[in-house]
Amino acid sequence: MAKRIDKKLAILNVLKEQTGPASSTEIVQMLADSGFEFSERTVRFYLAQLDSEGLTRPCGRKGRVITEAGLMELQTGQIMYRPGYLSARIDQMVYRMTFDLATRSGTVVVNASIVDPHQLASCLEKVCKVFEKGYGMGRLMALLGPGESVGQIRIPPERIGFCTVCSITINGVLLKHGIPMSCRFGGLLMLKDGRPFRFTDVIHYDGTTIDPLEVFIRSGMTDYHGAIRDGNGLIGASFREIPADSRQRLIHISQRLNEVGLGAIMEVGLPNQPLLEIPVPPGRAGVIVVGGLNPIAILEELQHRMTSRALAGLLEFDRLFDYREAAARLQAYL
Repeated sequence: MAKRIDKKLAILNVLKEQTGPASSTEIVQMLADSGFEFSERTVRFYLAQLDSEGLTRPCGRKGRVITEAGLMELQTGQIMYRPGYLSARIDQMVYRMTFDLATRSGTVVVNASIVDPHQLASCLEKVCKVFEKGYGMGRLMALLGPGESVGQIRIPPERIGFCTVCSITINGVLLKHGIPMSCRFGGLLMLKDGRPFRFTDVIHYDGTTIDPLEVFIRSGMTDYHGAIRDGNGLIGASFREIPADSRQRLIHISQRLNEVGLGAIMEVGLPNQPLLEIPVPPGRAGVIVVGGLNPIAILEELQHRMTSRALAGLLEFDRLFDYREAAARLQAYL
């Protein structure tokens, strides 16, 4: 019974992310992208049950949409139905990205936010300031117009997609260089005079289905204004670990990433030593990585509501541009 409930919730969760109807074939693919292996026959079986329960609604050949009752079911059924889901999603995206540091080509993992272009324009100076201060994932971003998509996110009319490189891209680059990086938790990092001081709140990756930074942004717990004003604030960051023997190589690769606009590593701990008072196991070294959603998250502090998704999908590296070009490129959508 529990497995059946999990499968229903997985299907409802996929439909919740769509802006229109989705067919059973599309649902199977989206479930696979999220780490679930369902046959199309199985999906059709559960869709029929969801229809009879009023949780989904058929839309002819176009597929199905989730109903208000379905959204309620997700809330009451507790969407955290699969602890470890986010860790699995991270591993999947790290494996699928193709970015090559030497050739500066291939796909990178991106976050995506659906925003009103006029609201973005009014806040763009502060968004760029987050990049400038080094509190974003490097200095690259992308804009998507209405009708474009990344992963399962399609940009609706009168909105644009603001994409930043997800810091999980670092894991992918390191893996291709023989360095396995594991993610322990994401959290709010307190800054003092522009330097990491300590984590105030954390969520472990293996116990959640939602990216920790998404949670903290929606909860209004960040302080990017303070961070860009005087270096004292709360920003999103994550704590990761690497084999201690790979520390020097990591530092070298980090310098190369900085050169191509993908710098995100704030601190690298000493082997077997705590980093920001966070202990690491023997044979490991801690790493503090800045959150990719940080630049756009400042809009939430200005009461501009938006939809943001970490690990939204893969995007070709050549679609990205330097944040200093954002003002000129945004004009096309105003």
